Amino acid sequence: MTDDARQPRLPPIRKRLGQHFLTDARALDKIADALDITRADTVIEIGPGRGALTDRLATRAGRLITIEVDKLLIPILRTRYVDQPHVSVIESDVLELSLGDVAGGPYLLVGNVPYYITTPIIFHAMTRPRPERAVFLVQREVADRAVAAPGSKEYGALSVNLQALATVTLRGIVKPTSFNPPPSVESAIVHLVPRADPVVAAEDEAAFRKLVIASFGLRRKQLRRVVRTVRGLSAEDAESALATAGIEPEARPETLSAAQFAKLLHALPSASADDTSR
Repeated sequence: MTDDARQPRLPPIRKRLGQHFLTDARALDKIADALDITRADTVIEIGPGRGALTDRLATRAGRLITIEVDKLLIPILRTRYVDQPHVSVIESDVLELSLGDVAGGPYLLVGNVPYYITTPIIFHAMTRPRPERAVFLVQREVADRAVAAPGSKEYGALSVNLQALATVTLRGIVKPTSFNPPPSVESAIVHLVPRADPVVAAEDEAAFRKLVIASFGLRRKQLRRVVRTVRGLSAEDAESALATAGIEPEARPETLSAAQFAKLLHALPSASADDTSR
């Protein structure tokens, strides 16, 4: 039996899953190159789709674990890699898995993630134990926000919360014509390396994210008002917390770095440390 004969027919593209399959060889090579894989590495791929990127990863990794939510693609992938025992295919929603448990040790992470669920996937990927490094193909707008600097138009809660955990760099732009079907906007390759010394401790990550998100809900307001509003503090306590953190009361959330938000969190009265609902 020939390879073509045993290969199942490709299922139709499922728009409800946000499927846009990358077909451009140069872009696929750039993603694989950015991950810098060796034969000693375990790689997890999120959303292998029809296997275009998977083919490149399989030739480089010592072990490749793919996670695909589309049950119609599972037989395609399993047949495609049946003769490559170092490649495994898991049928699952990645958000329901512990990637560290799946890998069973150090791992690298890569994926062309659906636009509609990009942010949840990225932050799920940054839960502990984190990958040694990760490469994602995401919507250009998300990439611009991920790498944005304090004070820029794109800088926001995503920027702060991600940069608190990882060093983020942009590795290239991918045009809509590189996909089947073409999306309506550009995409970008984002490279993440989790920080060896995150600006916020593991036990404070949830409170940090809540503070950042609540603060950017008032991004144009001065921090003396922001802190009072999101923490329910008196004017005196708000001023005291900002002074302890070394932050000017007239500053605005969009000007603070991730490290400054961490200082602010630690300066807040402990009685309100987890209260962002007021």
